[in-house]
Amino acid sequence: MRNVEFKAELRDPKIARAVAGSIGAKHVATLEQTDTYFRVVSGRLKKRESVIDGQAEPVEYIHYERDDRTPPRISTFQIMSEGEFRERFGSLPLPEWLTVRKRREVFMLDNARIHLDSVEGLGWFIEFEALVTRRHNVARAHETVATLRREFGPIMGEPLSGSYSDLLASRVDTEKSESGPGRG
Repeated sequence: MRNVEFKAELRDPKIARAVAGSIGAKHVATLEQTDTYFRVVSGRLKKRESVIDGQAEPVEYIHYERDDRTPPRISTFQIMSEGEFRERFGSLPLPEWLTVRKRREVFMLDNARIHLDSVEGLGWFIEFEALVTRRHNVARAHETVATLRREFGPIMGEPLSGSYSDLLASRVDTEKSESGPGRG
């Protein structure tokens, strides 16, 4: 599967919710998510554990590839069940890299998902994902994301080129280097 996605810092989640409502996006869920990233040869691989209204959802494994750049970009992804994951990657444990925890508010507008994410240790972000389908080709998915960027523009901060895992890893590395040997 493929989508066109864009991610940026979010200045005001309350206003973002109001903008989502004003453009006709429907709130579909609020999730507590834990994404455990694994070290793999190509792309990114994460185990996603989600809780909706206190109920655990089935675990998903998501393998995806995309360029790390700030403009909207194509992401190619595969969502796997536990069995599909084991069939593809085997039964031995993969080396874990890091874990990202977030609270995600999901809104839908036609073929697009709007995510308002509060990421533990990082802050608030907004993400647009326009699914590429027969009815919504890549060009149309890019148009959808461009429209969403215009609508939410005043409350978006800096665009992000990587994933939350990259930001978190960078923060951890910075904290380690600042504390350095003999600093605490």
